Parts: sequence; structure tokens; C-alpha cells
Amino acid sequence: MTPGRLEEPLPVRLLTKLHLFSSAIRFEHTLFALPFAYIAMFLAADGLPTLSQFIWITVAMGGARTVAMTANRLVHAKEDASNPRTAARHLPRGLLGRKEMAAAMLVSMGVFIFAASQLNTLAFALSPLVVAVLFLYTYAKYFTWGSHFILGWADAIAPAGAWVGVTGTLDTEAVLLALAVAAWVGGFDIIYACLDYDFDGRYGIRSIPRRFGIAGALWWARGMHFVTSASLLTLGILMELGFIYYFGWAIASAVLVYQNSLVKPNDLSKVHMAALQLNSYVGALLLLTTSLAVFM
Repeated sequence: MTPGRLEEPLPVRLLTKLHLFSSAIRFEHTLFALPFAYIAMFLAADGLPTLSQFIWITVAMGGARTVAMTANRLVHAKEDASNPRTAARHLPRGLLGRKEMAAAMLVSMGVFIFAASQLNTLAFALSPLVVAVLFLYTYAKYFTWGSHFILGWADAIAPAGAWVGVTGTLDTEAVLLALAVAAWVGGFDIIYACLDYDFDGRYGIRSIPRRFGIAGALWWARGMHFVTSASLLTLGILMELGFIYYFGWAIASAVLVYQNSLVKPNDLSKVHMAALQLNSYVGALLLLTTSLAVFM
């Protein structure tokens, strides 16, 4: 404490820490997967789920996302400090400590498992497996260039888990929606990983851009986003969702085509727009049109 300066009150310090945690683990990025969890809820319930299901699925989503991000920040703190793109993150700068991040991870894990236990037996039984998958992705880039697929399936847990939370079963429709999310997230993660091509080579991090080159990686991303579009179309046909759903599907597919056209092997200047900004609209759009299709 600076001499002559009073220590900030405890509530102020707690709010400051909460703000730091929020910015460190990027709570806003939950918006990538959360809309698909709600889509799964509405489709599984064929309308509105119960209030209890809505609350506990939302809590479980927040808990799982926080487990994944805190684990990622802890495991990759050394690389983050060395990478110019990530050196400003909270652990490298000392704004948060490793013990604080670890405590947040353990609390979030407990919240997630408890929330799953409030849904049904299958959701609770699968919750340790979900945690294992979240940790698997954190370490996967040290061992396999397929880490993007593992990240995709980690995010695909959102709709699959929400479906299980409502029905207590994992049906074909849930698998299709999960596949769409897995391919979507894995695809834009490949695009984003192109920014770290040189850094990953120096530090032995494995990725599709390192394995196939940036040009090859961009083709992987296009192929995976084709799988996303095809899976969503098949889901609409299987569930007879109607015109409004297909309207949303068409716009979302066009956004995927557009985002892939923005990034070139010799021009990565629009990667953030392609991989982050545009994708934030995809889930919201599909949630809106799917909800209208279900409720109308």
C-alpha cells in the first residue's frame, strides 16, 4: 500500500477482482456457445423448458466455460508471456495470481457439477467426463495438430448437454446440433491459429496451420464450416422446422462463406473480424430464427 493512502474497502477490492476475472476469462465469449445451448433447450422441449431447467443449464454453461478458460490460462501462462499477441493477459502481467486463477477454476468446477446434478441423473453422470474433455483441450496442442477438433467438441457439449438436461437422453437431433457447433468452432479456431503460425513453430505448439501450412489450414476451415451448414440443414429437415429456420440457416451459411473469404494465406489482417466478430452474430441469429420457428 502506498504510504499515506488508505486501503480500499473490501467490497471495492472484491468488485475489482471480479472485473479482472471477467476480463481475464472473457465471459463475453460464452456468447459463442450459449445460444446453441438455448436452441437445444427449445428444440428438446418443443417450446419452453421449465424455469428450473433454464436456470441450471445456464449456470452449468457459465461454470463449464469458466473451468475451460481458467485451465487454459493456467496451463499456457508461460507461452502467453512469451507471445506478443497474448503477453498483455492478466497472468503474464501479474494482475491476477496463479492461486487466484486456480481457486476460480475449482469453484467453477464445483458449480458446474452441482448444476448438472440439479438437472437429471444422466447430466450428473456425464459431468466428470465433460470436465475431462475441457482439460483435454488445454493440453491437446502439445500433442496433436487435431487440437482444434477437441476444442470444437468441447464447445459442442453446450447443445448436447442442454438437450440431455431437458430430456435425460442424447438423441440424433442433439448429435446433429453438436456436430454443427463442433465444426463451426473448430473451423474458426483454425483461422485464428494462423496468427500464431511462427510462434507455434518456435515453441513446439501443434496446430493445423503448422501441419498443413496456412493455405491448407484455410481449406480445412472451409470444409468444417461446410459441415456446419450441412448439419444445420439436416437438423431443420429432420425436425420439420419450417421457413423461418431455413431463412436463419441461409443467412448464417452466407456469413460463414463471407468470413472464410476475408482471410487469405498472404493477408491475415482480417482474422479477428472473421474468427471473432462475425461469429458472434451466427449464434444469436440462429437462436432468434430457431426460437421463432419453434414458438410460431
